[in-house]
Parts: sequence; structure tokens; C-alpha cells
Amino acid sequence: MHADFLPSPLLWAAAEPLLPEALSGVSKRGRPRVCNRQMFFAMYYILVTGMQWKALPRCLGAASTVHERFQEWGRAGVFKQLWTSGLVQLQAEGRLDWDWQCLDACQTKALLGGEAVGPNPTDRGKGGVKRHVLTEAQGLPIGVAVTGANVHEVTQVQTVLDSMPVLPPPAEGDFAPGFCSDKGYDAEAVRRLLAQWGYRVHILGRGEEAEKRRTPGYRARRWVVERTHAGFHRFRRLPIRWEKKVTYYEAFLHLACANTVWRHSLLFSG
Repeated sequence: MHADFLPSPLLWAAAEPLLPEALSGVSKRGRPRVCNRQMFFAMYYILVTGMQWKALPRCLGAASTVHERFQEWGRAGVFKQLWTSGLVQLQAEGRLDWDWQCLDACQTKALLGGEAVGPNPTDRGKGGVKRHVLTEAQGLPIGVAVTGANVHEVTQVQTVLDSMPVLPPPAEGDFAPGFCSDKGYDAEAVRRLLAQWGYRVHILGRGEEAEKRRTPGYRARRWVVERTHAGFHRFRRLPIRWEKKVTYYEAFLHLACANTVWRHSLLFSG
């Protein structure tokens, strides 16, 4: 099986101590409990390929067993803890860039409906979901939220900020982190909220930003969150939401966030 479809050894090593202990060494059907490593690899394979559970290759485990374990870990918050632990490590090492943060939302289909799904105004009112992602200056995801596609971005800024597992270091001197977003977030309530959090607000429309780029020394910043959204779409389970319960869709999203963060840790370690 191609290595791109399987998690890195570092990601598995970070995940293993977070997994809840089984109540017994056997499954509900009396068979020996399948090892967590095989289950984790199968879940990652589903995330990357986007295939349905029943199509999972038998070499990675029985689809029903993998699905059941995924739900168990999703309810326990394992994947969010995995993402959090990666951010905590990078924060401790001083490798999160808090100079700027960027927020943007992305709409995708939700063909089976379910929780946190709403009519997509850009897709003839079909059921859709909106993924709100906040990144630091390098594009690493530091805050996420999931809503229906009809929920306006300005209503979710507080939710996304509250979802951050780690926070910027205390302000020193004149330093204040910048906050970038597009014109869709340009509301007085948002600006007041960001001021309370101590941000320098940088909200421009695309035309305004194109004009600004002509200024010598100007540096565009919002593209990093757009790149992060595009990177999430390489995980084929995310562009179309199949999970009816938002908890399980968030579990896949948190696993994608964790992979992005731990991959960064691997690339720049040593």
C-alpha cells in the first residue's frame, strides 16, 4: 500500500498514548480486540482516500470494526487531543508564528444532511457545511469550527477564537498580533471583538488588497489560510461530508489538522 495513504510514524507515535484503554482485551463479539495501530492506519486511509467505510481494504481491518473504533475515539476527543498536542509542542519550542493570524471559511457539500448542515446559497440551496479555519502566519491550523453552509462568517469569529487549543504569548511592549480576513468579516461587532483580544485588524477586500500590493514592501498574508483549506481538500473525506453527526465530521477535520501540525514538526525537527 502506498505510503502517502498511511500516517507518518511520528503521527502514530503522538496518537498512541492518547488512545483510550479498552475495557477488556476482547471485542463485543468475543474476538480478540484488533490492535489500535491497525485501526488508526485504517482511519487515516479513509481520510486520505475518501472512500466509504464498506469499501475499506480487508487488509486494514473489518469496516464495521474500524468504523466502531472511529466513533469511539471521536466521542472521546482523541483526534482533537492529537491536534492539540502537536500545537502545544510547537508552542513550547517557539515554532508557532503569532505575528499574524488568518481566518477564512470554506463551503462544501453535505449530501446526507445531518447536524450542522444548512442550505448552501451558492449551490441552489442544497445541503452544505461551512468549515471555519484560523491559522497562524505559517498556515498551521490553530482554530476550527463547523456550521451549516447558510451561517454567516461574522457570527462565528468568537467560536473560532474560543476553539484555539493554544493562545498567543502575552503582548510585550508594542507587539500585538495581526488578524487578517476578507471583506466578509468587515463588521463593527467583529472589529470590537478583535480589539478585545488585542489584535491589529487587517480586513481588506480582494480589490483593496490588490491595490495594497502595489505598495513597496507590502506583504500579502491571507493566502496562507486559503492554502490550508486547499491542503485539506487533498484529504478526500473532507470535500464532501458523509457523516450525519457533526462530531464525526469534526473528528476527521481534527485528524487532518493534526497531520498538518505534526508534519510541520517532522519537517523542521532537528
